[in-house]
Amino acid sequence: QVQLVESGGGLVQPGGSLRLSCAASGSTFNRYAMGWYRQAPGRQRELVATITSSASTNYAASVKGRFTISRDNAKNTVYLQMNSLKPEDTAVYYCNADHLVSHRMHWGQGTQVTVSS
Repeated sequence: QVQLVESGGGLVQPGGSLRLSCAASGSTFNRYAMGWYRQAPGRQRELVATITSSASTNYAASVKGRFTISRDNAKNTVYLQMNSLKPEDTAVYYCNADHLVSHRMHWGQGTQVTVSS
C-alpha cells in the first residue's frame, strides 16, 4: 500500500509556471509507475503524463512540450513541471501510482491548479 500526497498547486496567470510534487510513502517507490492526471469541472479525469520506474515518459498531446514529469527515487517523489500554462489547464491534478506487477492503482487527494488573469 502506498500513500500519496500532492502539493504545489495554486493560482497562476496564463503563460506562468508551477511545479507539482507528489510524495509517496508506505511502499517501495521504484515498484510503481507514476503519473499525473487531471479533472476539470464537468469533465472526466484525463491522463496528463506518466513515468515508469526506469524514467520512460509519456505525455498527453495537449501538454507535450509544456509539461515535464520527473521522479526522484531517493526522495520517493514525482514532479510535474508545468510551463506556458493556459486557462484550459485549470483542473484538480491527481498523483497516481500503478504497481508494476499487480497494476493496483493508488491516488492522492488532488491539488487545485487555476490558470487565470
